Amino acid sequence: MAIKHLNKADFLKKVSNYEESKEWSFLGDKPALIDFYASWCGPCKALSPILEELSDEYDGKVDIYKVNVDDEFELSSAFGIRSVPTLIFVPMQGQPKMSTGGMPKSKLKELIDNLL
Repeated sequence: MAIKHLNKADFLKKVSNYEESKEWSFLGDKPALIDFYASWCGPCKALSPILEELSDEYDGKVDIYKVNVDDEFELSSAFGIRSVPTLIFVPMQGQPKMSTGGMPKSKLKELIDNLL
């Protein structure tokens, strides 16, 4: 499964419509991992192939999305993204969890398994 790149319109339909409600409400049909990244960011570039591998390993179990902070400034601002990469782990129930900075695949798998 390929990673899906989200723009604001897609985010409002597939993840959460934060414009309609200030309360968090997840719209997806499976847990999600959202990578807020920038094309000029070294750690983001290092994380990208790891996320590609994980999208195959968790195909059908977890949706993995990418949001380019330079293209989607309003979306990034709405979630208080101040540094990249920032990963948001979105479980089916409960509040999303945020993590900043790059990490090895083993740590990412551990977080996915524990949080999602």
